[in-house]
Amino acid sequence: MQNKLFIISNEKISGSNNNFFCDNLDMKSTPEGLKTYFDIHILGRNSSNARSHKINIEKITLSKTFFGFLFSILKSFEQKDTKYLIISISPFTFFASILLAIYQKKSMTYLRSDGYEEYKKILGFIGPIIYHIMFSVVSKISYLIGCNKEVLRGKQGKIIYPSQLTDKWFLNTSSPELNKIKLLYVGRLKVEKGIYSLLKIIKDFRKDISLSIVGIEKNVNKTIKQENVNILEIETSEEKLIELYDNHNIFILPSFTEGHPMVLLESLARSRPVIIFEEISHVVGSKKGIFIAKRNSQSLLEKIEYIESNYIKIQEDMKNNNLPLKKDFLKQFNNSILNLN
Repeated sequence: MQNKLFIISNEKISGSNNNFFCDNLDMKSTPEGLKTYFDIHILGRNSSNARSHKINIEKITLSKTFFGFLFSILKSFEQKDTKYLIISISPFTFFASILLAIYQKKSMTYLRSDGYEEYKKILGFIGPIIYHIMFSVVSKISYLIGCNKEVLRGKQGKIIYPSQLTDKWFLNTSSPELNKIKLLYVGRLKVEKGIYSLLKIIKDFRKDISLSIVGIEKNVNKTIKQENVNILEIETSEEKLIELYDNHNIFILPSFTEGHPMVLLESLARSRPVIIFEEISHVVGSKKGIFIAKRNSQSLLEKIEYIESNYIKIQEDMKNNNLPLKKDFLKQFNNSILNLN
């Protein structure tokens, strides 16, 4: 009989006719992958807006209020042979971890990005202070799993590199036409993701450079109106997402903060060079095909023109990348959870 794994998340999830949906692909993919090893129960927040990715997990409990969220965790204590996985640190999951500690329930907290930087972008100077308090407490009462050593900030924990890459991502890669520069961004429209900063930078770029944004949420007004920008909704089909990468020639990740961005891995798997900005230079590591620009139009244009002039050589270098696979990520995650005693 499988052990029960309760996944506690701040992610907003919508429900309709006993089906559940989220916008963060990781919130769908990780629980679905772990259900091979565990009886998965998700405890999340209810969204009144429709979300994009269907979560193929039957046992999902959604709460509309903070106290309802905590009560759902209390209810889980009635079940035996349970383990708890908390996704990211937020006010909701912070109090969830305290509740688990009070009732002597051991938990793991999975950190997917640098909360210090995210809270700074959202709340200003007070943000890192708030996150530091939560992080300091959680690191003492919950076992940490990080997507890289930076997010652990020197605290003890295990590093597991996440990935959504299946074998499909490496099949039939190609070299695109370069008569026009077609930039691609896949991600949500949030301030900390740097997308609004990028839009300002490329506003007056030459006409043969365009940007496609894939990631607008359902029921969100398409307020971005620039001639050189194409807006698309979140893509839920793996095949169509691969096709989108193939139909563009440079991927751009303008985030102010990132832990281990999986869209970057997807682009490298499809042999598409990537441009990032200095704030997330730590994600490069030993990977080939990633170029760092300063957050201004001149520097970004220089990187684009360099990639354009050296495209074939860059693609050759990218063949040396050793990218993590989804199946390996899930095996490591499973082993870490099983070792939580």
